Amino acid sequence: MIRAAIIVFLVAALATAMLAITGEPGHASVVWLGWRADMTAAAFVLITLFVALSAMMAWRLLLWAAEAPRRAERARAETRRRQANEVLTRGFVAAAAGDGAEARRLALKAADLADEAPGLVRVLAAQAAEAAGDAAAAQAAYTAMLGLPDMRLAGRKGLMQLALNQGDRASATAHAEKAYAEPRTARWAWRAVLEARLEAGDWDGARDLTRGALDRKIVSPLVADRARAALLAASAAQLEGEADPRRRAQAQEYAAEAAKLQPGFAPGVVMAARLLSLDGKPGRAAQVLESAWKVGPHPALWLAYRDLKTDETPRQRGERLRRLALLNPAARESRILLVEQALIAGDAPGALEAVKALEGEPVTARIAGLFARAAFAAGQPDEARVWLARGVSAPQEPDWSDLDPEGRAFAYQPQDWARLVVSFAESGELIHPRHERRERTMSELPELPISYADSAPFLATHEARPAPYDIADGVYDDEEEPPPPAPRGGERRPSGRRRLASAPRVAK
Repeated sequence: MIRAAIIVFLVAALATAMLAITGEPGHASVVWLGWRADMTAAAFVLITLFVALSAMMAWRLLLWAAEAPRRAERARAETRRRQANEVLTRGFVAAAAGDGAEARRLALKAADLADEAPGLVRVLAAQAAEAAGDAAAAQAAYTAMLGLPDMRLAGRKGLMQLALNQGDRASATAHAEKAYAEPRTARWAWRAVLEARLEAGDWDGARDLTRGALDRKIVSPLVADRARAALLAASAAQLEGEADPRRRAQAQEYAAEAAKLQPGFAPGVVMAARLLSLDGKPGRAAQVLESAWKVGPHPALWLAYRDLKTDETPRQRGERLRRLALLNPAARESRILLVEQALIAGDAPGALEAVKALEGEPVTARIAGLFARAAFAAGQPDEARVWLARGVSAPQEPDWSDLDPEGRAFAYQPQDWARLVVSFAESGELIHPRHERRERTMSELPELPISYADSAPFLATHEARPAPYDIADGVYDDEEEPPPPAPRGGERRPSGRRRLASAPRVAK
C-alpha cells in the first residue's frame, strides 16, 4: 500500500511540475483559524500530497506497533512448528533404524511440541513402541488411532500386524475384515481377508471378495480377472475328483471360464482341456489349448494337446504338434516342441536340424535330454552320452516341475493353490511348488546303455529303421529281445542292439 501511495505522489508531483514549467502555475489561497496562505496551485497540490502521505505512513507505523505482540506470538508458533517437524523427522528415522529408546524419547518430546499434528505423534508413538519391543504400548497407541476417522485404517493395520506377530491369526483377520468394511479402505485389507479365505479353502468366498474389491475399485480389472481365473481353477481342481456328475460338470464349467478369463493361465487351461476331452469334446479342448499356446506356451499344454487323439499314426501326431508350435514360433517352448514332434514322427534328421535352434539356450536337464535324444536318433550314440553326462548336473526347469512322475499336470495341494492365487493375481506369474519342494518330476533324461556299443553294428541297424526306439508310443516294451544264437567255435559274438530303456509317460 505504501508503495502505491509513493507512486501516486510521484506521478502527481511530476504533473504539477509540468504545469509549473509551462507557465500556468495557477493560484490557491488557504484560510484556517484566522490565518491565510496564498500559493500557487502546484505548490498546494504538492503540500497536500505530502501531508496525506505522511499521515498514511504514521498510521501504518501505529498499526505495526499495535500488532507487535501478535507478530511475536506467530514467530514463536513458527519456531515451535519447525522444532516439532524436526523432532518428528528424527523420531521416525530412529524408529526406522530400530533405535527404540531414542524413538520413544523423541515421541514424548513431539507430543509436547506437535499440537497441530496429533495423528503423526500417535503414529510415531506406535512405531517407537514397536521398535522398543513394547507390544502393549504399541497396541495402546494403535488403539488410540481408532478414535480418529482419518487414522482408523492405520490403526487397524497396526493392530493386525501386532496380532500376526503374536501368532493370533483370528484377531488379525478380524482387524483386516473391519478395515475392509470401512467406507474408505485399502488394498492391504482386501489382500489380508483374501489370504484368510484362501487359507480356509473358501474359494467361493474369495471369488465374492474379489468381485466386491473390483466394484469398489480397490483392485484393477486385470488383477481381478487373474484372481478369478486362479480361483475358478482351484474350485475345478477341488470338484474334479467328485463322483457326482453334476459336480464334475460344475468343475468343467469353472475350468472353461478360467481359461476364457486368462488364456495364459496354464493350470486352468490344461484342466479345462482335460475335462472337455473326457466329456467328449476334443475339438473344443483343442481350441482352448491352441488359444493358450498363442499367449503363454507351457510344456503341460503340448502334452495335453498330444493326448487329445489316440487313433493317429506317429507322423500324423507329429504334424499336429508341428502346427501347434507354429502358432507361436518365436517362443522357446515352440522351438522345443519342433524337436519333440520330429522325434515323435521318426524324423531323425529333422530332429537334429530343429535342435540347433536351442544351441543358445542355457543348458538344463530338459535341454540336455532333448539333445541326447536327437543325437541318439540320428545315430550319434557318443554325442548322446556327452549330453546325458551334462544333463546329470544341469538344473531342472521350473515349468517342467509342474508335471509329476505320472505325467499329471499341476497336481497341487490346497495350500499350493492358495499361494498360486495370490501370486498370479498380483504378478501374473506362476509359482512352482513342486520345484520348491524338489519333488520328482517326469524323466528329463533318456536312459542310455551304460557301456559303449560298437558303432558299426549300431549304424547297420540304424540304416534299417528310422529311429533306434519307438518314440510315438511314449512308453517302451520291457520284454528283452531273444538272446542271439551261441557263436560257433572261434567266432566272435556281435554286440547286442542297445535302446533307450524308458521315455516320459503320457500326460494325464
